[in-house]
Amino acid sequence: MPIPRSLFCDDDPADHDLRVVAGTWPQQLSGELVLSAPHPDTFGGPHAFFGDGMTYRLSLQAGTNGAPADSFAWRQRRIDSPSARLRAKRPDVFTATMIGSQSPFGHSNAANTAPLVWGDRLFMTWDVGRPSEIDPMNLNWLGDVGHRDQWKVFEAMAPQPVLPMVMTTAHPVVDPDRNVMWTVNTFWGQLHIVRWDGHGDLQMWPIDGAVIPQSVHTITQTRDWLVVGDCAYKFESQVLAGGDRTEPANSTAPVFLIRKDELEATPPGEPVACRHFTVAPEINHYYANYDDTDGITIVFEHTENADIAMTQSAGDLDSLGRPCDPALAGLYGFPMSPDRMTMMVMDPQTTRVVHRAEQREPELLWSRQLNALDWSPEGRANPTLHHTVHQGWHPEAVTQKMLALYGDRVDRSLLPAEPTPPVMATTELGDLRLVSHWELGLDDFPSSPIFVPRDPGAPRAGSSTSGSDPGGHDGWVVLPVMNDAGFRVEVFDAADVGAGPVATLADGAMTVPFVLHSAWMRQAVPAADAGRVRFGDELSRIDELPDDLARAAREVADELDAGVPIP
Repeated sequence: MPIPRSLFCDDDPADHDLRVVAGTWPQQLSGELVLSAPHPDTFGGPHAFFGDGMTYRLSLQAGTNGAPADSFAWRQRRIDSPSARLRAKRPDVFTATMIGSQSPFGHSNAANTAPLVWGDRLFMTWDVGRPSEIDPMNLNWLGDVGHRDQWKVFEAMAPQPVLPMVMTTAHPVVDPDRNVMWTVNTFWGQLHIVRWDGHGDLQMWPIDGAVIPQSVHTITQTRDWLVVGDCAYKFESQVLAGGDRTEPANSTAPVFLIRKDELEATPPGEPVACRHFTVAPEINHYYANYDDTDGITIVFEHTENADIAMTQSAGDLDSLGRPCDPALAGLYGFPMSPDRMTMMVMDPQTTRVVHRAEQREPELLWSRQLNALDWSPEGRANPTLHHTVHQGWHPEAVTQKMLALYGDRVDRSLLPAEPTPPVMATTELGDLRLVSHWELGLDDFPSSPIFVPRDPGAPRAGSSTSGSDPGGHDGWVVLPVMNDAGFRVEVFDAADVGAGPVATLADGAMTVPFVLHSAWMRQAVPAADAGRVRFGDELSRIDELPDDLARAAREVADELDAGVPIP
């Protein structure tokens, strides 16, 4: 069966109340599932990733947040950011490109990729824009991280007088010991580390000798170190004008280790040293154990021969030589190799890499989507299980253009003869042994799962987001599943995913469009005052705009100050 076409339907999302349609809902399951996504009204553009940010939130306890006593609240909202408001006000001046929407205002911050939970605060992120904070309860935009003048704004392709183009990462991290956010800002390939304490000014340091040849999608951390790797998103300037890619994504990636105490001992703006490593194959998501007593241990989810910067367009042929379905226009290139995950230990003193374990299951695991981890401080210090979702092999999700570009890097003998089903998988950390898996239907498209501890905040738990037995094994994995016949949410016992879902939520034939990363929040409460930057405080260059566009920007600033809903 094909990839669900409802993924790219441009119908406006709506609120729903989901009900249990199979199994028994675990009474201890609590908190909120939060999903980040591009708004579907832009799916006709050149890349499905670049629509205005959407937030979906599912309350995991019945009868809360406006749902009837026997139902679960599914709520959604377009993030009413300055970018979204300006585009709603003047859609005629925005142009969708392969790196997002550009306009005379500047580069739209889609804020559509990943939720970042910081206590009771909620941020939405993107790789080419500042993290945006939203209210966890009503999902309204509250402000971007740091004033625009504190970031290094990339203006090589066009001026950015109101909406700055900031090269950052979709996966900042929150430091549990310092209670700060660590993220990055790259500028002409130079890596900068950014530290933000939750309000006020940023601190930023250039990292000596750290050059990013492609992009940064992830930053991870240990107690003492930050880890930043180059990610496999290859951009070539001719693609903006409709030209074809001439090079595949890099097959190797530099990885840089930076000590936190060296950053904090250095005046902001002054260079800080790093330790330089190289890993292969290419990477996108990676996760370090927070406890670095016995070395810096990192799990790399490799994106071998995948290409999220290449998309399907008119006239393309799929891997079987068939014309690509126009319904999938803008879909990114799925992997042309089986999924690979490795565990490595990096020694910052010798810059040696010890390859400790590898997982590769070519008969089963293809097209890894996303994962569910125990994100509590205790869970990151001693992770036990790593849960991943794999979409399966889809011949229609790989084009002949991709196969030709990657050439001999693709072992075509490994490509399955037929589509393979999606898989929910559990891996034991330490040896990366696949300990459990569950196959879904061929017509399913599972997305980003979350891990929910069994008893968050219990007396023996430590932190409020940890259970009494942290690591990823004691709790549940909650999995959203898209399907043309209807959206559903399945719940698995994290210790035994292979036993299948213990409960399923649905609401008839309701469908949900394409979504990206998810996160678990312990609770959704109204946002507290935090002294955020006003959009009106960032209009120092508004005189560079024509009068009608300057007037639109001032109107947006006034509407945000007054709390006027987005049209």
